[in-house]
Amino acid sequence: MTPGTRACVAYVVGRVVLSDAGAGVRDCESGVVHRISGTIRGNRVGLYDYERRCNVAGTLAQLHDDGAGSGLELNLDDFLFDGRDLGTGRAFSGWVSEQDIHLLDDAESRVFVYTLLRADAVAPGARKT
Repeated sequence: MTPGTRACVAYVVGRVVLSDAGAGVRDCESGVVHRISGTIRGNRVGLYDYERRCNVAGTLAQLHDDGAGSGLELNLDDFLFDGRDLGTGRAFSGWVSEQDIHLLDDAESRVFVYTLLRADAVAPGARKT
């Protein structure tokens, strides 16, 4: 699974589980912010990934990642999730804890941690007006 695809999965999971609009996700290891926006209504998903300049859309169970050119299966069960990257055939799974999404990518044999960025968050040092 590509880093952009992982970020999008983390974003979808975070939005659904945390019931927060979210402005994107931050990779807790690298500090990289992935700006993502769009809608999730019921089980319908329509997102735009600004870093990769692509759409991720479909249903929660069956998404298509235009950036990777492949599908994703995603299953959510409260704070747990799992699925499969149909492009690589590799599985992923994880859990949500507070604002963090922990994603175990079987292809990388490691856990990646993302934080859902609140839509109303203010950048450090910035002032709300």
